Amino acid sequence: MLLVTGSAGHLGEALLRDARAKGLAARGLDQKASPYTDLTGDIVDPAVLERAFEGVTQVINTATLHKPHVVTHRRQAFVHTNIAGTLALLEKAAESGVNAFIHISTTSVFGRAMRPKAGDPAVWVTEALAPRHKNIYGVTKSAGEDLCQLMHEKTGLPVLVLRTSRFFPEIDDDGNRRGALPDPALKVLEFLHRRVAIEDIVTAAHQALGRAPEIGFDRYILSAPTPFEQGDAVRVATDLPALLQERAPALAQAFAENGWTLPKGLDRVYDSSKAQQALAWAPAFNAQSALDRYRETGDWRGPLALAVGKKPYHDRTFEDGPFPVEADPYSSVS
Repeated sequence: MLLVTGSAGHLGEALLRDARAKGLAARGLDQKASPYTDLTGDIVDPAVLERAFEGVTQVINTATLHKPHVVTHRRQAFVHTNIAGTLALLEKAAESGVNAFIHISTTSVFGRAMRPKAGDPAVWVTEALAPRHKNIYGVTKSAGEDLCQLMHEKTGLPVLVLRTSRFFPEIDDDGNRRGALPDPALKVLEFLHRRVAIEDIVTAAHQALGRAPEIGFDRYILSAPTPFEQGDAVRVATDLPALLQERAPALAQAFAENGWTLPKGLDRVYDSSKAQQALAWAPAFNAQSALDRYRETGDWRGPLALAVGKKPYHDRTFEDGPFPVEADPYSSVS
């Protein structure tokens, strides 16, 4: 039996849709009721966990407070869900003899380390990059990862951490990016350096479940394969249009044909090669396939992403953007 926490969210629902389609035994747990939530309750509540873990042999933990909640929720709420909740799940999993625990984390743990100074090359983001947290979300997700490592070392529980790049379908929270390109163009562009399809996260999670007992513990970045190489970092930051013409000419031509103006450069590139190699993970979605789907259907998303759809992070709407964004005191620092 597979337990999926955060079953009312984007990824939790995607995992459970996939499990049901394949006839796999899976249980969804969330504080919110949903068609994919079998049990409602707080992951910190021992009574809830007692029921949730009945017959469970594998766990995928997607339950979290996200970046969109940074302004609307108290910091203690992040500590409760992302740290205390993760610890409660890990302890119950170890007690129950679970054979694989997959913890869904985020590339946001790297924080300011992914922001190059003016004139510097784009940051090539691998698992070796040292985080520099910029908000409570990154701090608590990083702490959750460390708890995963600790519990593996103390109990032997096989735990793998998957740091996902962007996969949500909502419009960008950055008004400047929204104003620079149409949303489909932004999403295709992100697949070059900072986005992963939800379908590919699902396949990575299942690969991780199978590899966890052998590996024991490790952390992996999940992002779509990039056409760029680490040696391209300077040009990624300063000469993107010409570089894309060399590395992916069909994409460069498509941007031109659609009247989509490429930015001068990008600030980072996520490298998911470690996950691809260690987990035998073969992502099926990239910038070119997203563009092809957009041309064929008018939407860049794959079938599972379309089925899951868009989900509000809050019970109300906001005047500017999909959610309020925390003011960044370092935003003007070069």
